[in-house]
Amino acid sequence: MRKSLLTLAVMASATVSAFAAPETYNLDPNHTFPSFSYSHFGLSTQLSRFNKTTGTVTLDKAAKTGAVDVVIDMASVNTGSNLFNGHLQGEDFLDTAKYPTATFKSTKVVFEGDKPSTIDGNLTIKGITKPVTLKVTHYKNMAHPVAKKDAIGANASTTIKRSEFNAGKHAPNVGDEVTITLALEAIKE
Repeated sequence: MRKSLLTLAVMASATVSAFAAPETYNLDPNHTFPSFSYSHFGLSTQLSRFNKTTGTVTLDKAAKTGAVDVVIDMASVNTGSNLFNGHLQGEDFLDTAKYPTATFKSTKVVFEGDKPSTIDGNLTIKGITKPVTLKVTHYKNMAHPVAKKDAIGANASTTIKRSEFNAGKHAPNVGDEVTITLALEAIKE
């Protein structure tokens, strides 16, 4: 009887360790950049990015669930022009004095096999929150060659209407539709 109980205890502990627990990954600020693109009077598609982003990704590989929490420093907008950076930070567009950050908080991560395919969540810009779906176009999980820790990388995008976030000045001449792309790398805590 004692041997059976010991065997059961060993089997139970092996079963518990076989189920992975959620793991938290911190965004790498040197390799995580949200970018956005839009039509400029139909002349060209402009591409800009934000230079400062923080957040976490929580991933349970066994359960195929996850969560994404991203905070973007809106004053870190980088268009390639200091003059235009200041213009976008004004009240008509990002209004960074009043709304210094934008956030994305996931509500659901959908997996296809072992990889996330879409991430539903709430995007907040200028204090206005709207549901969006990020389509994951690339995902990789591996040991980071420099940090020597488990790491994930992904690219995902969605399209929003800037007018829905009270940033629609000059629309439709300057495109109302804005594609947001998030390139992220995150390292396990």
